[in-house]
Amino acid sequence: MKIISAETVVTSPDRNFVTLRITTDDGLTGLGDATLNGRELAVDAYLREHVAPLLTGRDASAIEDTWQYLYRGAYWRRGPVTMAAIAAVDTALWDIKAKAAGMPLYQLLGGASRTGALAYGHASGRDIPELLDSVRAHLADGYRAIRVQSGIPGLESVYGVAASAAGGGERYDYEPARRGGSGHARPAEEIWDTRAYLRHMPTVFEAVRHEFGPELPLLHDGHHRMTPIQAARLGKALEPYDLFWLEDATPGEDQAALRLVREHTTTPLAIGEVFNSVHDYTTLLHERLIDYVRSAVTHTGGISAMRKILDLAAVYGVKSGMHGPTDISPVGMAAALHLDLAVHNFGIQEYMRHSPRTLEVFRTSYRFGDGLLHPGDQPGLGVELDEGAAARFPYEPAYLPVNRLADGTMHDW
Repeated sequence: MKIISAETVVTSPDRNFVTLRITTDDGLTGLGDATLNGRELAVDAYLREHVAPLLTGRDASAIEDTWQYLYRGAYWRRGPVTMAAIAAVDTALWDIKAKAAGMPLYQLLGGASRTGALAYGHASGRDIPELLDSVRAHLADGYRAIRVQSGIPGLESVYGVAASAAGGGERYDYEPARRGGSGHARPAEEIWDTRAYLRHMPTVFEAVRHEFGPELPLLHDGHHRMTPIQAARLGKALEPYDLFWLEDATPGEDQAALRLVREHTTTPLAIGEVFNSVHDYTTLLHERLIDYVRSAVTHTGGISAMRKILDLAAVYGVKSGMHGPTDISPVGMAAALHLDLAVHNFGIQEYMRHSPRTLEVFRTSYRFGDGLLHPGDQPGLGVELDEGAAARFPYEPAYLPVNRLADGTMHDW
């Protein structure tokens, strides 16, 4: 089973996506997600100009060997562009292998360990009443775990709040990337005040717990905005509200910084959505400084690499909590769900619903019900790409916001 072509499709149905399609000489095709938010064209060029020419003629069934060939053959290892490109190849080859076997991918990964993957949704509001309404709406949609994000008094816009100026002021249920339109987009700049945030968030969780009781799993994302000591303070302040996790409380590049946070709070910690390699986790796992691994299949070298990270995490009692925003395409989401179903140390899955236009481009078999996600039982990943629909949505530059402090200093997050 030889690879005869590897082509990329770039499309923008509300968000920009880069998809790799690999075709074999016996007519099988596989899809891989290569989307890298705000740097999509870099990965597209990397795949087209450097990776695709290397794949023609290779054995499509030799997944591990191809992974190592691409990783070692680049000389410059790791990095988000390289690892997203390798992830797309790896995922597409697993899609082909499962189609050749006539079974859903999770069966090749060892079969189902559960009936479905517990998913959490994103509830947010500019103030507490609007946030409580958002939680109610998510519960009505069937979610059984909720991420809670709130506007901060005195701040006009807060990333992750679904009706802030970062998204143009309108309500949205996905994390915003400001688009370019007729001009070239630039990252929006938002003013940030960590002290105001630290004062406000305990009152937010007090209100949510008062309204919805002690049983509902609640999560919160700090978006890397705190220093280690600030993160420790927030974790300690939120202990009475029994969070499922506090995510990305401090920038994860400095793995040792999590030691200070861990020393001062028993609030569970999750990190890793901006990581792209197992080497980003070694200290965190070995010293048990986190409770959940937040990487995405799309950005971490694909199914092969993500499975190895989760197997290593299992040795230390750390669970999965894979990244699942709307800038992970349905192809990347499906890959995560097959892993979710198979691995022993599953924790929870982030789930932001894709827009109707995105689902015109990507036809999916995964399903959501009673708070659980299931990848479906079609052979392979269970996702098809409609190229005609993809062509109707050309690429537009789009970027997530950056933060500045009130004095104009660029905030380190």
